[in-house]
Amino acid sequence: MTSRLEGTMSSAAAERQTPETDAGPGRATVLLETVFPDASNHYGTLFGGHALSLMGRAAYMAASRRAGCNVVMAATDAVRFHRPVPVGHLLELTARVVRTGRSSLTVQVDGVSEAPAGGPRHDVLSGRFEMVAVDAHGRPRPFDARRVQP
Repeated sequence: MTSRLEGTMSSAAAERQTPETDAGPGRATVLLETVFPDASNHYGTLFGGHALSLMGRAAYMAASRRAGCNVVMAATDAVRFHRPVPVGHLLELTARVVRTGRSSLTVQVDGVSEAPAGGPRHDVLSGRFEMVAVDAHGRPRPFDARRVQP
């Protein structure tokens, strides 16, 4: 898979910010990816393991920006693959921090797919990720939950 943001190809994951409506201060993180054959399974659709990796990346970006420090993934919950994503389609992942604790955050990640030339958009995957803020030694650390991310 190669990253793509608003028509520009890049070898690194692309990120843009959109207004957050349901999680308090900050913004949602949006990743836009193109599904290439090297990220597919034997059915010619996005391999589930690769989709989980992309979802984890989106959750990390949203949580680390909100916490203002490094975070690690502690758990996943309710990951669902609603519909296959064919090779050649775009996958848009939106990650929103939906809960903050003393040192942890819950991030909701939702994915939508569409053909690159346009057409209908389909909800294709979703999941929740528990992320924990960590210090330089990898131990949980508190963060300011009121912090507004850049």
